[in-house]
Amino acid sequence: MTTADDAVPTAPHGTGLPTSDPATPVSAWGLPLLGLAFVAVLKLTGLDGGYDGSALSLGVAIALVPVLFGAVFAAVYHAELIAHRTGEPFGTLVLAMAVTVMEVALLASAMLGENANPALARDTILAVVMIVGNGLVGLCILMGGLRHKEQSFRVTGANAYLAVLIPLCALSLVLPNHTVAAPGGAYSPVQLAFAGAATLAIYLAFLYTQTVRNREYFAVVIKDDEVADKAHKPSNRATLISFGFLIASLLVVILLSKTFTATVDVGLQAAGAPAAVAGVIVAFLILLPEFSAAVRAARADKLQKSVNLALGSACATIGLTIPAIATLSIVFGAPLELGLDSKDTVLLLVTFGVALLTFGTGRTNILYGLIHLVLFATFCFLVVKP
Repeated sequence: MTTADDAVPTAPHGTGLPTSDPATPVSAWGLPLLGLAFVAVLKLTGLDGGYDGSALSLGVAIALVPVLFGAVFAAVYHAELIAHRTGEPFGTLVLAMAVTVMEVALLASAMLGENANPALARDTILAVVMIVGNGLVGLCILMGGLRHKEQSFRVTGANAYLAVLIPLCALSLVLPNHTVAAPGGAYSPVQLAFAGAATLAIYLAFLYTQTVRNREYFAVVIKDDEVADKAHKPSNRATLISFGFLIASLLVVILLSKTFTATVDVGLQAAGAPAAVAGVIVAFLILLPEFSAAVRAARADKLQKSVNLALGSACATIGLTIPAIATLSIVFGAPLELGLDSKDTVLLLVTFGVALLTFGTGRTNILYGLIHLVLFATFCFLVVKP
Protein backbone atom coordinates (compact mmCIF):
# COMPACT_ATOMS: atom_id res chain seq x y z
CA MET A 1 0.00 0.00 0.00
CA THR A 2 1.40 3.34 -0.98
CA THR A 3 1.87 5.77 1.88
CA ALA A 4 1.15 9.44 1.53
CA ASP A 5 4.78 10.42 1.93
CA ASP A 6 6.01 7.77 -0.49
CA ALA A 7 3.86 8.64 -3.46
CA VAL A 8 3.50 12.40 -3.60
CA PRO A 9 3.53 14.00 -7.03
CA THR A 10 6.72 16.02 -6.68
CA ALA A 11 6.81 19.77 -7.10
CA PRO A 12 9.34 21.58 -9.29
CA HIS A 13 12.86 22.07 -7.98
CA GLY A 14 14.00 25.54 -7.14
CA THR A 15 15.21 27.78 -4.43
CA GLY A 16 13.01 27.54 -1.36
CA LEU A 17 9.73 25.69 -1.19
CA PRO A 18 7.30 25.67 -4.11
CA THR A 19 4.39 28.05 -3.76
CA SER A 20 1.99 26.76 -6.45
CA ASP A 21 0.46 23.42 -7.35
CA PRO A 22 2.36 21.28 -9.87
CA ALA A 23 0.70 21.03 -13.26
CA THR A 24 -1.80 18.17 -13.39
CA PRO A 25 -0.97 15.67 -16.15
CA VAL A 26 -3.50 15.55 -18.96
CA SER A 27 -3.97 11.83 -18.34
CA ALA A 28 -5.05 12.49 -14.74
CA TRP A 29 -8.24 14.24 -15.87
CA GLY A 30 -8.48 12.96 -19.44
CA LEU A 31 -8.62 9.26 -18.58
CA PRO A 32 -11.57 9.50 -16.13
CA LEU A 33 -13.53 11.59 -18.68
CA LEU A 34 -12.70 9.11 -21.44
CA GLY A 35 -13.84 6.30 -19.17
CA LEU A 36 -17.17 7.98 -18.41
CA ALA A 37 -17.74 8.57 -22.12
CA PHE A 38 -16.92 4.92 -22.83
CA VAL A 39 -19.41 3.80 -20.16
CA ALA A 40 -22.11 6.04 -21.66
CA VAL A 41 -21.55 4.57 -25.12
CA LEU A 42 -21.79 1.02 -23.77
CA LYS A 43 -25.04 1.79 -21.94
CA LEU A 44 -26.63 3.50 -24.95
CA THR A 45 -25.67 0.72 -27.37
CA GLY A 46 -26.40 -2.17 -25.00
CA LEU A 47 -22.86 -3.53 -25.31
CA ASP A 48 -22.15 -3.55 -21.57
CA GLY A 49 -22.80 -7.28 -21.23
CA GLY A 50 -19.35 -8.31 -22.41
CA TYR A 51 -18.16 -10.07 -25.54
CA ASP A 52 -20.99 -11.90 -27.34
CA GLY A 53 -19.22 -13.04 -30.50
CA SER A 54 -20.00 -10.04 -32.70
CA ALA A 55 -17.34 -7.89 -34.32
CA LEU A 56 -18.63 -4.80 -32.50
CA SER A 57 -18.41 -6.45 -29.08
CA LEU A 58 -14.88 -7.60 -29.96
CA GLY A 59 -13.92 -3.97 -30.50
CA VAL A 60 -15.46 -3.11 -27.14
CA ALA A 61 -13.48 -5.88 -25.45
CA ILE A 62 -10.23 -4.61 -26.98
CA ALA A 63 -10.92 -1.00 -25.98
CA LEU A 64 -12.06 -2.01 -22.49
CA VAL A 65 -8.59 -2.95 -21.27
CA PRO A 66 -6.78 0.40 -21.79
CA VAL A 67 -9.85 2.35 -20.59
CA LEU A 68 -10.09 0.34 -17.37
CA PHE A 69 -6.34 0.41 -16.72
CA GLY A 70 -6.33 4.16 -17.34
CA ALA A 71 -9.12 4.66 -14.80
CA VAL A 72 -7.19 2.63 -12.21
CA PHE A 73 -4.01 4.68 -12.69
CA ALA A 74 -5.97 7.95 -12.57
CA ALA A 75 -7.71 6.86 -9.36
CA VAL A 76 -4.39 6.04 -7.69
CA TYR A 77 -2.87 9.37 -8.81
CA HIS A 78 -5.71 11.44 -7.36
CA ALA A 79 -5.85 9.35 -4.19
CA GLU A 80 -2.13 9.99 -3.66
CA LEU A 81 -2.60 13.74 -4.12
CA ILE A 82 -5.48 13.81 -1.62
CA ALA A 83 -3.45 11.67 0.78
CA HIS A 84 -0.59 14.18 0.67
CA ARG A 85 -3.01 16.98 1.51
CA THR A 86 -4.72 15.20 4.42
CA GLY A 87 -1.55 13.70 5.91
CA GLU A 88 -1.35 10.61 8.07
CA PRO A 89 -3.19 8.55 9.18
CA PHE A 90 -5.96 9.75 6.87
CA GLY A 91 -3.69 9.67 3.82
CA THR A 92 -3.11 5.94 4.13
CA LEU A 93 -6.83 5.37 4.60
CA VAL A 94 -7.67 7.33 1.42
CA LEU A 95 -5.29 5.24 -0.65
CA ALA A 96 -6.36 1.94 0.91
CA MET A 97 -10.05 2.70 0.47
CA ALA A 98 -9.61 3.74 -3.18
CA VAL A 99 -7.86 0.48 -4.07
CA THR A 100 -10.35 -1.56 -2.03
CA VAL A 101 -13.35 0.03 -3.75
CA MET A 102 -11.94 -0.95 -7.14
CA GLU A 103 -11.17 -4.50 -6.10
CA VAL A 104 -14.49 -5.06 -4.33
CA ALA A 105 -16.36 -3.71 -7.38
CA LEU A 106 -14.68 -6.28 -9.61
CA LEU A 107 -15.27 -9.12 -7.14
CA ALA A 108 -18.86 -8.13 -6.45
CA SER A 109 -19.67 -8.15 -10.17
CA ALA A 110 -18.52 -11.78 -10.28
CA MET A 111 -20.21 -12.81 -7.01
CA LEU A 112 -23.61 -11.24 -7.73
CA GLY A 113 -23.84 -11.69 -11.50
CA GLU A 114 -25.87 -14.22 -13.44
CA ASN A 115 -22.93 -16.61 -13.76
CA ALA A 116 -21.60 -16.25 -10.21
CA ASN A 117 -18.00 -17.19 -9.54
CA PRO A 118 -17.81 -17.92 -5.78
CA ALA A 119 -14.08 -18.70 -5.96
CA LEU A 120 -12.91 -15.48 -7.64
CA ALA A 121 -12.31 -13.70 -4.31
CA ARG A 122 -10.16 -16.60 -3.08
CA ASP A 123 -8.22 -16.77 -6.35
CA THR A 124 -7.68 -13.00 -6.34
CA ILE A 125 -6.45 -12.87 -2.74
CA LEU A 126 -4.05 -15.76 -3.34
CA ALA A 127 -2.83 -14.06 -6.52
CA VAL A 128 -2.24 -10.82 -4.59
CA VAL A 129 -0.11 -12.64 -2.01
CA MET A 130 1.89 -14.47 -4.67
CA ILE A 131 2.33 -11.45 -6.94
CA VAL A 132 3.44 -9.28 -4.02
CA GLY A 133 5.20 -11.81 -1.80
CA ASN A 134 7.11 -13.52 -4.59
CA GLY A 135 6.85 -11.61 -7.87
CA LEU A 136 7.17 -8.01 -6.70
CA VAL A 137 9.43 -8.71 -3.71
CA GLY A 138 11.66 -10.95 -5.82
CA LEU A 139 11.92 -8.43 -8.67
CA CYS A 140 12.68 -5.53 -6.31
CA ILE A 141 15.39 -7.48 -4.48
CA LEU A 142 16.90 -8.75 -7.74
CA MET A 143 16.87 -5.36 -9.50
CA GLY A 144 18.21 -3.60 -6.42
CA GLY A 145 20.83 -6.28 -5.81
CA LEU A 146 22.13 -6.20 -9.38
CA ARG A 147 22.58 -2.45 -9.13
CA HIS A 148 23.68 -2.02 -5.49
CA LYS A 149 24.91 -5.54 -4.52
CA GLU A 150 23.27 -5.46 -1.07
CA GLN A 151 20.40 -3.38 0.27
CA SER A 152 19.09 -2.77 3.77
CA PHE A 153 15.68 -2.17 5.32
CA ARG A 154 14.10 -2.04 8.78
CA VAL A 155 13.53 -5.53 10.18
CA THR A 156 10.90 -4.25 12.62
CA GLY A 157 8.75 -2.93 9.79
CA ALA A 158 9.09 -6.05 7.63
CA ASN A 159 8.24 -8.27 10.61
CA ALA A 160 5.15 -6.18 11.31
CA TYR A 161 3.93 -6.71 7.75
CA LEU A 162 4.50 -10.47 7.95
CA ALA A 163 2.89 -10.67 11.38
CA VAL A 164 -0.25 -9.20 9.79
CA LEU A 165 -0.20 -11.11 6.52
CA ILE A 166 0.21 -14.59 8.03
CA PRO A 167 -2.95 -14.55 10.20
CA LEU A 168 -4.92 -12.71 7.51
CA CYS A 169 -4.13 -15.45 5.01
CA ALA A 170 -4.76 -18.18 7.57
CA LEU A 171 -8.20 -16.77 8.48
CA SER A 172 -9.30 -16.18 4.90
CA LEU A 173 -7.62 -18.94 2.87
CA VAL A 174 -6.64 -21.88 5.08
CA LEU A 175 -9.01 -22.11 8.05
CA PRO A 176 -12.23 -22.49 5.95
CA ASN A 177 -11.01 -25.94 4.88
CA HIS A 178 -10.93 -27.10 8.51
CA THR A 179 -14.37 -26.01 9.73
CA VAL A 180 -17.45 -28.27 9.71
CA ALA A 181 -20.36 -25.80 9.80
CA ALA A 182 -20.36 -25.40 5.98
CA PRO A 183 -19.36 -27.82 3.21
CA GLY A 184 -16.16 -27.50 1.21
CA GLY A 185 -13.90 -24.49 1.65
CA ALA A 186 -16.66 -22.19 2.86
CA TYR A 187 -17.62 -20.52 6.14
CA SER A 188 -21.12 -20.50 7.56
CA PRO A 189 -22.66 -16.99 7.75
CA VAL A 190 -21.79 -16.68 11.45
CA GLN A 191 -18.23 -17.88 10.86
CA LEU A 192 -17.89 -15.56 7.89
CA ALA A 193 -19.03 -12.59 9.97
CA PHE A 194 -16.49 -13.44 12.68
CA ALA A 195 -13.66 -13.94 10.16
CA GLY A 196 -14.49 -10.60 8.51
CA ALA A 197 -14.52 -8.79 11.87
CA ALA A 198 -11.27 -10.46 12.98
CA THR A 199 -9.58 -9.58 9.70
CA LEU A 200 -10.66 -5.96 9.96
CA ALA A 201 -9.50 -5.76 13.60
CA ILE A 202 -6.03 -7.02 12.68
CA TYR A 203 -5.72 -4.55 9.82
CA LEU A 204 -6.91 -1.57 11.89
CA ALA A 205 -4.42 -2.46 14.63
CA PHE A 206 -1.68 -2.57 12.01
CA LEU A 207 -2.81 0.73 10.51
CA TYR A 208 -2.65 2.40 13.93
CA THR A 209 0.85 1.01 14.47
CA GLN A 210 2.03 2.09 11.03
CA THR A 211 0.64 5.61 11.01
CA VAL A 212 0.51 6.67 14.68
CA ARG A 213 2.12 4.50 17.30
CA ASN A 214 5.34 3.21 15.68
CA ARG A 215 5.86 5.15 12.48
CA GLU A 216 9.63 4.80 12.84
CA TYR A 217 9.34 1.08 11.98
CA PHE A 218 8.45 2.02 8.41
CA ALA A 219 10.42 5.25 7.94
CA VAL A 220 12.27 5.80 4.67
CA VAL A 221 15.55 7.72 4.75
CA ILE A 222 15.32 10.49 2.15
CA LYS A 223 17.58 13.28 0.97
CA ASP A 224 17.27 16.94 1.84
CA ASP A 225 16.16 17.98 -1.66
CA GLU A 226 13.36 15.39 -1.52
CA VAL A 227 12.22 16.82 1.80
CA ALA A 228 11.89 20.21 0.12
CA ASP A 229 9.95 18.65 -2.74
CA LYS A 230 7.49 16.98 -0.40
CA ALA A 231 7.07 19.97 1.91
CA HIS A 232 4.52 21.60 -0.40
CA LYS A 233 0.98 20.33 0.04
CA PRO A 234 -1.68 20.69 -2.65
CA SER A 235 -4.04 23.62 -2.24
CA ASN A 236 -7.67 23.16 -1.24
CA ARG A 237 -8.71 23.86 -4.83
CA ALA A 238 -6.38 21.20 -6.24
CA THR A 239 -7.53 18.73 -3.57
CA LEU A 240 -11.22 19.30 -4.36
CA ILE A 241 -10.56 18.86 -8.08
CA SER A 242 -8.66 15.63 -7.42
CA PHE A 243 -11.48 14.42 -5.19
CA GLY A 244 -13.93 14.92 -8.04
CA PHE A 245 -11.73 13.06 -10.52
CA LEU A 246 -11.12 10.30 -7.93
CA ILE A 247 -14.87 9.75 -7.66
CA ALA A 248 -15.14 9.76 -11.46
CA SER A 249 -12.31 7.22 -11.80
CA LEU A 250 -13.81 4.90 -9.19
CA LEU A 251 -17.20 5.24 -10.87
CA VAL A 252 -15.67 4.15 -14.17
CA VAL A 253 -14.14 1.06 -12.55
CA ILE A 254 -17.41 0.18 -10.79
CA LEU A 255 -19.55 0.63 -13.92
CA LEU A 256 -17.12 -1.32 -16.13
CA SER A 257 -16.55 -4.14 -13.63
CA LYS A 258 -19.45 -6.26 -14.89
CA THR A 259 -18.37 -5.85 -18.51
CA PHE A 260 -14.76 -6.63 -17.60
CA THR A 261 -15.48 -9.82 -15.61
CA ALA A 262 -17.91 -11.06 -18.27
CA THR A 263 -15.34 -10.43 -21.02
CA VAL A 264 -12.60 -12.17 -19.02
CA ASP A 265 -14.83 -15.21 -18.49
CA VAL A 266 -15.56 -15.50 -22.21
CA GLY A 267 -11.88 -15.06 -23.06
CA LEU A 268 -10.79 -17.75 -20.59
CA GLN A 269 -13.40 -20.17 -21.89
CA ALA A 270 -12.32 -19.58 -25.47
CA ALA A 271 -8.68 -20.12 -24.54
CA GLY A 272 -9.45 -23.17 -22.42
CA ALA A 273 -7.71 -21.57 -19.44
CA PRO A 274 -8.58 -22.48 -15.82
CA ALA A 275 -10.99 -20.18 -13.97
CA ALA A 276 -8.23 -19.28 -11.45
CA VAL A 277 -6.53 -17.19 -14.17
CA ALA A 278 -9.30 -14.61 -13.71
CA GLY A 279 -8.11 -13.99 -10.15
CA VAL A 280 -4.58 -13.37 -11.40
CA ILE A 281 -5.85 -10.86 -13.97
CA VAL A 282 -7.88 -8.94 -11.37
CA ALA A 283 -4.91 -8.91 -8.95
CA PHE A 284 -2.54 -7.57 -11.62
CA LEU A 285 -5.04 -4.87 -12.54
CA ILE A 286 -5.24 -3.65 -8.94
CA LEU A 287 -1.53 -3.96 -8.12
CA LEU A 288 0.01 -2.57 -11.32
CA PRO A 289 0.45 1.05 -10.09
CA GLU A 290 2.13 -0.16 -6.87
CA PHE A 291 4.24 -2.61 -8.89
CA SER A 292 5.96 0.03 -11.00
CA ALA A 293 6.54 2.38 -8.05
CA ALA A 294 8.11 -0.37 -5.92
CA VAL A 295 10.54 -1.44 -8.65
CA ARG A 296 11.63 2.18 -9.24
CA ALA A 297 12.28 2.59 -5.51
CA ALA A 298 14.42 -0.56 -5.37
CA ARG A 299 16.54 0.59 -8.30
CA ALA A 300 17.04 3.92 -6.47
CA ASP A 301 18.40 2.00 -3.45
CA LYS A 302 15.28 2.62 -1.35
CA LEU A 303 14.35 -0.94 -0.52
CA GLN A 304 12.44 0.17 2.59
CA LYS A 305 10.09 2.11 0.36
CA SER A 306 9.67 -0.96 -1.85
CA VAL A 307 8.86 -3.08 1.20
CA ASN A 308 6.28 -0.53 2.34
CA LEU A 309 4.66 -0.44 -1.08
CA ALA A 310 4.67 -4.19 -1.69
CA LEU A 311 3.79 -5.73 1.67
CA GLY A 312 1.60 -2.79 2.66
CA SER A 313 -0.55 -3.21 -0.46
CA ALA A 314 -1.04 -6.91 0.34
CA CYS A 315 -2.08 -6.12 3.92
CA ALA A 316 -4.59 -3.50 2.77
CA THR A 317 -5.97 -5.67 0.00
CA ILE A 318 -6.74 -8.60 2.30
CA GLY A 319 -7.53 -6.63 5.45
CA LEU A 320 -10.22 -4.52 3.78
CA THR A 321 -11.45 -6.79 0.98
CA ILE A 322 -12.35 -9.79 3.15
CA PRO A 323 -14.72 -7.79 5.42
CA ALA A 324 -16.30 -6.17 2.35
CA ILE A 325 -16.97 -9.39 0.42
CA ALA A 326 -18.06 -11.14 3.64
CA THR A 327 -20.69 -8.43 4.09
CA LEU A 328 -21.84 -8.82 0.48
CA SER A 329 -22.06 -12.58 0.86
CA ILE A 330 -24.10 -12.38 4.08
CA VAL A 331 -26.45 -9.60 2.95
CA PHE A 332 -27.16 -10.92 -0.56
CA GLY A 333 -26.71 -14.63 0.12
CA ALA A 334 -23.99 -14.91 -2.52
CA PRO A 335 -21.92 -18.10 -2.34
CA LEU A 336 -18.31 -17.53 -1.28
CA GLU A 337 -15.65 -20.20 -1.43
CA LEU A 338 -12.43 -19.24 0.37
CA GLY A 339 -10.49 -22.40 1.23
CA LEU A 340 -7.40 -23.25 -0.83
CA ASP A 341 -6.64 -26.69 -2.18
CA SER A 342 -3.64 -28.61 -0.84
CA LYS A 343 -1.36 -27.49 -3.70
CA ASP A 344 -1.93 -23.79 -3.12
CA THR A 345 -1.74 -24.22 0.67
CA VAL A 346 1.74 -25.75 0.36
CA LEU A 347 2.87 -22.94 -1.93
CA LEU A 348 1.49 -20.33 0.49
CA LEU A 349 3.35 -21.90 3.44
CA VAL A 350 6.61 -22.08 1.47
CA THR A 351 6.21 -18.42 0.47
CA PHE A 352 5.86 -17.29 4.08
CA GLY A 353 8.70 -19.54 5.21
CA VAL A 354 11.07 -18.03 2.65
CA ALA A 355 9.79 -14.52 3.41
CA LEU A 356 10.65 -14.93 7.09
CA LEU A 357 14.23 -15.75 6.08
CA THR A 358 14.40 -13.01 3.44
CA PHE A 359 13.26 -10.27 5.84
CA GLY A 360 14.89 -11.68 8.96
CA THR A 361 18.32 -10.05 8.71
CA GLY A 362 17.67 -6.54 7.39
CA ARG A 363 19.85 -7.07 4.32
CA THR A 364 19.18 -8.74 0.99
CA ASN A 365 21.06 -9.86 -2.12
CA ILE A 366 20.13 -11.31 -5.50
CA LEU A 367 19.89 -14.88 -4.14
CA TYR A 368 16.73 -14.06 -2.19
CA GLY A 369 15.28 -12.28 -5.18
CA LEU A 370 15.87 -15.24 -7.49
CA ILE A 371 14.29 -17.67 -5.02
CA HIS A 372 11.14 -15.57 -4.74
CA LEU A 373 10.92 -15.22 -8.53
CA VAL A 374 11.20 -19.01 -8.94
CA LEU A 375 8.34 -19.43 -6.47
CA PHE A 376 6.30 -16.88 -8.42
CA ALA A 377 7.02 -18.69 -11.69
CA THR A 378 5.89 -21.93 -10.01
CA PHE A 379 2.61 -20.28 -8.98
CA CYS A 380 1.98 -18.96 -12.49
CA PHE A 381 2.77 -22.36 -14.04
CA LEU A 382 0.45 -24.20 -11.65
CA VAL A 383 -2.37 -21.73 -12.29
CA VAL A 384 -2.25 -22.57 -16.00
CA LYS A 385 -1.36 -26.25 -15.52
CA PRO A 386 -2.89 -27.26 -12.20
